[in-house]
Order: sequence, then C-alpha cells, then structure tokens
Amino acid sequence: QVQLVESGGGSVQAGGSLRLSCAASGSTYSGYCMGWFRQAPGKEREGVAVRDPDGSTTYADSVKGRFTVSGDSAKNTLELQMNRLKPEDTAVYYCAADRDCYDFDLAAEYAYWGQGTQVTVSS
Repeated sequence: QVQLVESGGGSVQAGGSLRLSCAASGSTYSGYCMGWFRQAPGKEREGVAVRDPDGSTTYADSVKGRFTVSGDSAKNTLELQMNRLKPEDTAVYYCAADRDCYDFDLAAEYAYWGQGTQVTVSS
C-alpha cells in the first residue's frame, strides 16, 4: 500500500508564494508518475501539473509560468512551487501517483492520492 503524505499549503495574499511537498511511502518501487490536482468548492477536480519519471512535466495553462514542479523520481517525491498566486488558485490541492501517467482528464486513473492540503489566496 502506498501512502502519499503532503505538506505545505496555507493562506497567502494575492501575488504571494507557497510551496507544497508530497512524499510517497510504503513502496519499494521507484519511478512513479506523480502529479498535483486541485478542487475548488463547487467545482470539478482539475489537473495542475504532472511529472513523469524522466522529469518531463505537463502544466495546466492556468498555472504555466507561475507554478513549477520539481522532484526526485527515485525517491518518489514531488514539490510544487506556486508563485504569483491568484484568488482563483484557492482550492484543496492533492498529490497523486501511479506507475503510469495519465492526461489531466483521466485523473481518476491514478491509483494513489494524498489527503489534500488547503491553499487559500485572498485578494
């Protein structure tokens, strides 16, 4: 059983920055595809960024140029640096992982999910 443990998040004013971290534990497998998703109240879950084991990263258009993903595929860790935050970035952010990568609209295919961490951006 794989557990994803997230840390970071919190409240910040618009234009500020936050950093989220995610670590996978409970598995000896290295090289998971890992990503960040978010869900705002009353909205569907949406993809933010997905990083495949070779480091290639796909970003949602809404965060390109503001958010940066980094991580260590061998250690199954993933970070999300969020800069120039906007009120519309307010959501619960989830880390997800799977041995395969999926497009944002196939998020339900990811086998493992973190508990989520709240990000609130005030105007």
